[in-house]
Amino acid sequence: MNYIAIPPSSHEELLWDQYVSQKPHATGYHLIGWRRIVEQTFGHTTMYFAAMDEQGLLRGALPLVLLSSKMFGRFLVSLPFVNYGGILADDAQTQNELIDTAIQYAVKVRATHMELRQVESAGLAFPSSHRKVTMKLRLPDDFEALWKQFPSKLRSQIRRGQKEGMSVRFGGMDCLDEFYGVFARCMRDLGTPVYSKHFFSTILRSFPKEARICLVCRNDETLAAGFLYGFRTSLEIPWAASDKRFSRLAPNMLLYGSVLEHACKEGFREFDFGRSTPDSGTYRFKEQWGAQPHQLHWYYWVEDGEKLPQLNPQNPKYDLAIKVWQRLPLIVANWLGPHIVKYLP
Repeated sequence: MNYIAIPPSSHEELLWDQYVSQKPHATGYHLIGWRRIVEQTFGHTTMYFAAMDEQGLLRGALPLVLLSSKMFGRFLVSLPFVNYGGILADDAQTQNELIDTAIQYAVKVRATHMELRQVESAGLAFPSSHRKVTMKLRLPDDFEALWKQFPSKLRSQIRRGQKEGMSVRFGGMDCLDEFYGVFARCMRDLGTPVYSKHFFSTILRSFPKEARICLVCRNDETLAAGFLYGFRTSLEIPWAASDKRFSRLAPNMLLYGSVLEHACKEGFREFDFGRSTPDSGTYRFKEQWGAQPHQLHWYYWVEDGEKLPQLNPQNPKYDLAIKVWQRLPLIVANWLGPHIVKYLP
């Protein structure tokens, strides 16, 4: 077995996607298109390691992105900015040898740690975090059956938006400006640096069939928006936002209700609400729709003597920074955010 780094824009990249398409635990973020999204948007170095047999067929794949800054350090992630990633392999031996190849690279580039965002347990002999779950909802053949499963209070909240004259629209690049406007405001209000609009436009260009946007509007004003990404039979909403100035009108409830209806009509069998911390507010929000938790397994190779990384908003050391960010003028937050968030996994 040969363990190689897949060159960009090579024939091996085609083999990579063919391999991903065959693996049951693969996610849409394993597709090679995300390599170009990360490189073009953030300028990070990517290293896509593959195990290749004597016939030239892939038997394992591990996508990695190198993040490096004075503020947050130097480390590898599979994959940053999204919920999933990690290693795919045909067997334990291939998996272990592919991991060893990645560790050798980590040492070479002086990375302090490597993070693998596995959907399923990989049985790796590394420290792991089980702090997050992903919330998933099995979808029936038609939305009417799902609607009947919703509690009466939830149905009433969805209807509230309709009674307030809100409309729903699905689209692609034509909806990007409206999506980004409400998303950027929401991120500022949460105290979180926002991604650049270029990030989302690159996703839409790279995956024109798989990525789409949903808008909830009233009187030509966008009140809530979601960015959707489909892979196989699952539809995910990795980024969603609503304008808190209109929270009493519950536009976010109409957003999710409309997206679920859309998912059923498009033939998806599962809706992925994204990752949450158990018993948090976002966890309970997703749970009310009938979503069930599925444990995520994030593994860490850590350089000798180093502690497990804590690059997340729950880390108390970032409390002051979050409070300051929430007070920034929106135009300042939108300009500064992309320069910071590119180093936050």
